[in-house]
Amino acid sequence: MNLNFKEIATATMVLFAVIDIIGSIPVILSLRDKSINIRSGRAAIIAAIVMIVFLFIGEEILKLIGINVNEFAVAGAFILFFIALEMILGISLFKQSEDSMDMATVFPIAFPIVAGPGSLTTLLALRAEYDIQNIIIAIIVNIVIVFIVLRTSGRLQRILGKAGIAIIEKIFGVILLAIAVKLFTSNIQELFN
Repeated sequence: MNLNFKEIATATMVLFAVIDIIGSIPVILSLRDKSINIRSGRAAIIAAIVMIVFLFIGEEILKLIGINVNEFAVAGAFILFFIALEMILGISLFKQSEDSMDMATVFPIAFPIVAGPGSLTTLLALRAEYDIQNIIIAIIVNIVIVFIVLRTSGRLQRILGKAGIAIIEKIFGVILLAIAVKLFTSNIQELFN
């Protein structure tokens, strides 16, 4: 077992920025305002299962369609880049569908807010660079954070305020942008070697 604290910390920060659970507090609060019951524990467990399963079989799915991890990581870098731009500039590039609010615990909380396209792409991109056990620990740390935020979303909004949430989102947007550039450059080199 090759535990590396630096890899765990980096993967945790990348996933935290991509999942952006703090930035999702307004969505969570609007669901709660509509008297929709969100089961925090269930949402966190479902998201964790989706992410860990995708971490293991995502690469096999890619092989089936003839794409390697480095190519997927470059594509993932583009997605991270655009998510970071959304966070920094406060614009919306990705369309969020809110068709069904019946199963709010699963949709939209567990998927796509926590285990969405961005985080799944990020997992495979991270897998191209980091040991799998370090990524699993990063997933677990993030799921614990997600659970805490879901349980305390109302209090967090009162403590941080709209300005505080916006500042956190911008800071993590810049970090995510830098990580997207690093991911792109390291994997594009692998493709040409």
